[in-house]
Parts: sequence; C-alpha cells; structure tokens
Amino acid sequence: MSTLVRRLRALPLRSRLALLVAVAVAAAVAAVAVTCWFITRTQLYAQMDRELHNQVGSLSQSSRQQQFGLINCTALTGQPKDLPGPTIQVISSDGGACTWRGVSAIPAQPSDVAVANGDADDALHTTDAENGAAMRVLTVPVVDGDHNRVVGTAISIASPLDEVTEPLATLAWVLLAVGGIGVVGATAAGLWIARTGLRPVDQLTDAVEHVAATEDLTVRIPVEGDDEIARLSASFNSMAASLASSRELQQQLIADAGHELRTPLTSMRTNIELLTRSEETGRAIPPDDRKALMASVKAQMTELAALIGDLQELSRSGLTGTEGPLKVVSLHETARQALERARLRGPELKILAELAPWYVRAEPAALERAIINLLDNAVKFSPPGATVEVHLMRGVLTVRDHGPGIPADELPHVFDRFWRSPTARALPGSGLGLSIVARTVEGYGGEVTLAAADGGGTVATMRLPGAPTPPPGPPADAFEDFENS
Repeated sequence: MSTLVRRLRALPLRSRLALLVAVAVAAAVAAVAVTCWFITRTQLYAQMDRELHNQVGSLSQSSRQQQFGLINCTALTGQPKDLPGPTIQVISSDGGACTWRGVSAIPAQPSDVAVANGDADDALHTTDAENGAAMRVLTVPVVDGDHNRVVGTAISIASPLDEVTEPLATLAWVLLAVGGIGVVGATAAGLWIARTGLRPVDQLTDAVEHVAATEDLTVRIPVEGDDEIARLSASFNSMAASLASSRELQQQLIADAGHELRTPLTSMRTNIELLTRSEETGRAIPPDDRKALMASVKAQMTELAALIGDLQELSRSGLTGTEGPLKVVSLHETARQALERARLRGPELKILAELAPWYVRAEPAALERAIINLLDNAVKFSPPGATVEVHLMRGVLTVRDHGPGIPADELPHVFDRFWRSPTARALPGSGLGLSIVARTVEGYGGEVTLAAADGGGTVATMRLPGAPTPPPGPPADAFEDFENS
C-alpha cells in the first residue's frame, strides 16, 4: 500500500486528477451496474415464479384427474411427452418422480416430498435435471373433484433457468461494455479538465521559474474570474509587486547610504592624509591647524557612527522596526526619560513639558528612540535661548519648537529616508531620524505628522493608541511638569 501511495505521489498532478476521476467514475459505474444486474435478476426470477403459479392454476380439475389420477403413473406408457411448455411431474410420498411431460426427469427434493406428504403447502426451489439443465421448480399438492387434498401425491411444474440466466448474461456484457466506455470517456474528460483547470497553475509555475532564473519581478499573471486559481494568481502578482517595491527600496537605501557615507569618509580621508603627509615629510602642521584637523576627524567619526547606528536601527526586522517583544509601556515615563537626554543635548534651551499618564503597547527602547529623535529635531533647529514645548494628553504627544520652520513644499518629504532640507545640510544628521520615527510609530498602530506652528516654528504630533490595561504599580500623578533650571 505504501509503495502504491509513493508511486501515485510521483505522478504529475494532472495525471493524479485524471486517475482519481477515472477511479471515481469506475466505482460509480460498477455500483450502478451491479445494482441494475441484481434488480433485473430479482425481477426475472419473480416473473418466472409468477408464471409457474399461473400454469398450476390454469390446469382444470378434470385435466388433473386425468393426468394424476393414478398415483404411480400406471396409465402412462412410453417416454414422457415432449410438448411445448413446462416440465410436469408427479411426486409420490416416497420421493418417487413420474415425469408426465418434459425432456428430462427432475429428481425430487425433500421439500417436494414434504408437500406430497401434506407437511407443506408448496415448495419453490432451483434444481438440476438429469440432463444437467438448471430448472426452477414449483411443487403443489393434488386435490380431488371436491377440492380435497390428496395426501401422498404432489405435482411439480418446472421451467428451465436459461430463460433467466441468458438475459442476465447478455445484460452483464452490455453493462461491462457501457461501463468500460464510460470509464475511458471519464479518464479522457478528467485529463482534459485537469489540463484546462491547471493551466493557470502552469502559468504560475512558469512565472516562478522565470523569476527564479532571471530575478525579473515585473512578471505578472493574467487574472480571470474570482475562483481559487484567480485568487492565487492575484496573490502572486501582489507578492511580485511587493518584492519589486522592496528591491527598489533596498537599492535606494543602499544608494542613499553610500552617498551619505561618502561625504564624511572623504573628508576624514583628506584630513588623515594631511596628517600622514606631515609626518612623512617632516613638515609640521601649525598647532592650531593640527588641532582643527583632529577636531574635524573626531566630528566626522561621530557623524559616521551616528549614521551607521541609524542604518542599523532602520534595517531591523519586524513591522515596528524593533526586535524586542511588545509590552505595556507608560508613554509619559518614556517621554520624561527622553526629555532628560534632550536637555543634555540642548543645555541652552528652555524645555517645558506637561505630561498626562498614558499607556501604550510598544517596545520600550524603540519608543524612547522615536521620542528622542523628535526632540533632537526640535533641539537642532531651535535658536539659543529658545523654548521647546512638549505636551502629552490622551495619547497625543506634541513637540513644538520656535525655529525657522519647514517650508510647505518640503513637508511631504520630511519622513523620507536620507531626505534633508537644503537649508539644513550644514547641520549634523543623517536624514534618517524622522524616517525611524515614522516607521516605529506606524508599527505600533499610530501616526506622526509635522506641520507649521502658529507664530513660527514647527510642531510634531505623535498619536499612539492606548493599551487595554495599565501595568501594575502605584498610580501616576495627573500631570508631570518639567522645566530646565
């Protein structure tokens, strides 16, 4: 059995479908044919039995007395009468059989003797005659003129079973031929149906093989109808489009990263070459210039490290851009910690904060980094002595600065990777901070926007859905106020 299963699995799918269709049709045809044959057999036997009963009833009383008056058939001489019709015999109580009409005698059966002795009303059975012919025999008692039963004598009427078996044999051959033709036709139809139904699968297979061989993600499969095959084709087209978009984004990320890395590396290389040439030639660089070169190298290394960190953060797996599990996090506490770090980066600024308790489901480190990026953006563009206002209420965190603001035509690009405003290219940064913020917040089911603030500056708004229940712990104050001293 296991060998047969392995061989079936080795066949192509269309061959297996055709084989299954053929087997199913063959089983159905066989069931119908066998049922039809048995029903016909039952009907033919019933018809023969009715004819035997009718023939017994058609014998007149006078004819019976004439034919069966002598219990031992002493009035009969010579061979049995070879007349048309059934075979007729007289059965005695001792089991003897006297054939009155028929070609060959039929041995009496115990059921026939029981009828002759008055132990049974009638007997119906199948018996072979002395010449080997199968006969259907009906045995009934003999009655006299007064309709009284004559004990010790019975009459048997028999018909050859050829009248039933020959039509049944013919019917069996006809059913076998029709069933065979049906199975062959079903197999051919199954092959055609399998080939037609699996044509979209063949197209899908060809497309997948083409993509695997050429890495061409522009291949699309025509979608016809709305069945499962159409859904599969549409899913493949959607997957191919997503992969193509992902590849384009990856290539763009590599190109942008290479461009951003080239600037600090080139500057760093130039400065290092100047220092190296000074050592090789023995021509000392003035102390002030050397100090400036070293400061430039350090700043470029810091910028390079920050850029690499942003790239790593942006390339982490998962929808949220983080690898850690999601937890119920207090947004107000995370914002407070981010504010402490922002004060260190802008000690000359005045940062005002009003934070109401709010809990979200997020990864703590990624959420804090997103808030820090928003605050860094505000610190970077705020003039010395300016104020940065941070407000959290019902899951809406706003960061408002009083800097130069962002032109309206640049707002749609602020969350693009490596995008930097032409007026801000001289400032430190990689152009990835806001992109990381957008990816993180959207991964948590929220949204982030930047807009021009009334009176100048920019307001960044982060919205995050609340967690079902806050984590256990002491209740937080209604508001927490923070201000630089």
